[in-house]
Amino acid sequence: MRTVLIVCGALAREVLALKKKNNWVVDVVAVASLLHNEPERLPQAILQRIRKARKTYQRILVVYGDCGTGGMLDKLLETEGVERVAGPHCYEMYADGTFESIMSEAAGTFFLTDYLVQSFDHLVLEGLGLDRHPELRETYFKNYTRVMYLAQRDDISLKSRAQWAADSLGLPLEIRQTGYGNLEKRIQELLGK
Repeated sequence: MRTVLIVCGALAREVLALKKKNNWVVDVVAVASLLHNEPERLPQAILQRIRKARKTYQRILVVYGDCGTGGMLDKLLETEGVERVAGPHCYEMYADGTFESIMSEAAGTFFLTDYLVQSFDHLVLEGLGLDRHPELRETYFKNYTRVMYLAQRDDISLKSRAQWAADSLGLPLEIRQTGYGNLEKRIQELLGK
């Protein structure tokens, strides 16, 4: 049975690494990560991938959290008969069971992952218009108290870039080395069903 994982573009590198590590016999198709800035568009983009995948694959699995769709993604997937990996978003998946305690420490936490660190200028600064209107930083981030980098790789250049991102927001940085957290386990659970 041919299987495809329809994944968030922000998780594609990690899912491909896990595929190689675990010898999963699956194909991986990504959906543009920029859609996180417009989560109401995510379900339709994923639906397009599902419909295209049905022409080739017998099994379709989605590696996405709810990602701000307010349940619209889960409703769509239920209608389509497609399962997704458990979890509200990748930060919770990477935090490996500690997300609730992280949030109880400081509800105003802005999260970074390896992907977001690498794409911060494009996704956050340009995506939110901060490169053109830096005065918006105070409006967007006034309720944040820190930046937490959930690091998948132990890479000094990524840590340095995370510090630059935190400095760009005027917030202190905390780094937690999480690796893949629960992402690997949750994909394995989906594949095992």
